[in-house]
Amino acid sequence: MLRYFIEVAYKGTQYAGFQIQQNANSIQAEIEKALKVFFKQDISLTCSSRTDAGVHALSNYFHFDAVSLPNKDVINNITYNLNAILPPDIVVKRIYQVAANAHSRFDAHARSYRYSVYQHKNPFIEDRAYYYPYKLDIDNLQAAATVLKEYTDFTSFSKRNTQVKTFNCTIIKSDWSFEDDCTIYNVEANRFLRGMVRGLVGTMLKVGTGKISIAGFKNIIESKDCTKADFSVPPQGLFLLNVRY
Repeated sequence: MLRYFIEVAYKGTQYAGFQIQQNANSIQAEIEKALKVFFKQDISLTCSSRTDAGVHALSNYFHFDAVSLPNKDVINNITYNLNAILPPDIVVKRIYQVAANAHSRFDAHARSYRYSVYQHKNPFIEDRAYYYPYKLDIDNLQAAATVLKEYTDFTSFSKRNTQVKTFNCTIIKSDWSFEDDCTIYNVEANRFLRGMVRGLVGTMLKVGTGKISIAGFKNIIESKDCTKADFSVPPQGLFLLNVRY
């Protein structure tokens, strides 16, 4: 048996998340179903990371073990056929062989996300961004984003009932930018906690509207109390951009 990575992209609107679930459809369930149709046997996938219900991804990964896929042309043919089987909101971008001990989750060095906010009604992006029609102070948003790189403990931005050994994360990139009439938060870190990006965005938006000061934002981080953060921003504005190996 050899090990392969599958790189996928998807629009998460119709799914309960990336990882397989017992009582709801997921990206993993759809791809395992397509693999079973093509290979005529069950193939179990291991996820690189989770995304919540309604969250999208431009690049995410699974790994699986299978008998040798002889060459690039065969793999390209498998990719083509899987995409013909999969629903239109999921695409397999590529399949490639990796080392036998490579792991799509534990070998990841960093993950990057973006969250898009728009302030003027636009029906063409409502399923891919968050409509937030309030005046934002971009300088305050940038200041809050910069502050995050001073910290490593993000307990305040992790939803409850999360089974992790540590709430420490190293944020590599954190900034706000403008693109296609959207205000976009860009963040990269070695790991993320459950609900972390949406918690960061929701709380920083309060800084951007003046409801929370920079000092207040720092107090929320240092409190290590998730009830003080705002997790209310909806999932459709969030994209997993890349998993870096």
